[in-house]
Formats: sequence, C-alpha cells, structure tokens
Amino acid sequence: MFQTRGLEIVIIGLVVLVLFGAKRLPDSARALGKSLRILKAETSALKSDGTQPGDAPAPGERVEASALEGAIVEPVAANAGEPSRSVH
Repeated sequence: MFQTRGLEIVIIGLVVLVLFGAKRLPDSARALGKSLRILKAETSALKSDGTQPGDAPAPGERVEASALEGAIVEPVAANAGEPSRSVH
C-alpha cells in the first residue's frame, strides 16, 4: 500500500536525529536492544518452563484421590472451654 523510498527514510532519520539528538540516540538504541534481549529471554523461559497445557486437568475433570493428599485440620476456637462474655 505505502512504499517507502530512500529519500523518505533519510528524512525520517533526520527528524529522529533532531528530536532525540546525536548524543542520546546511541544510548536509546542500546537500551532498546537490552530490553528486547530481556523480553526474548523471559518469553523463551516461559515456553520451556516444563509445564505443558496437557499436564493440568481440564475443568470439571475428576482428579484421583492419591493426587489430593493432605491433612484435614479442624478449626480451633480462640477461647475453647470458656463461656463467652459480652461486655455492656
């Protein structure tokens, strides 16, 4: 649809150079590159996390009892054995 020619790219480059300045432009490019490397590393770490979508049970699917191990704990009242007092 739009075709960029060499002159248009040069004009865009000059506008960016004027807006940001020659001194800040390399620092900005370096920071952008570092951010992109961090983003790429994090996304690859998420992909290789070890959890696959098939590992988790589907919603509504029954889970075996052996997978549900744990102790049942009864709640303990704060003042067990003492009558409750109301202050008026």
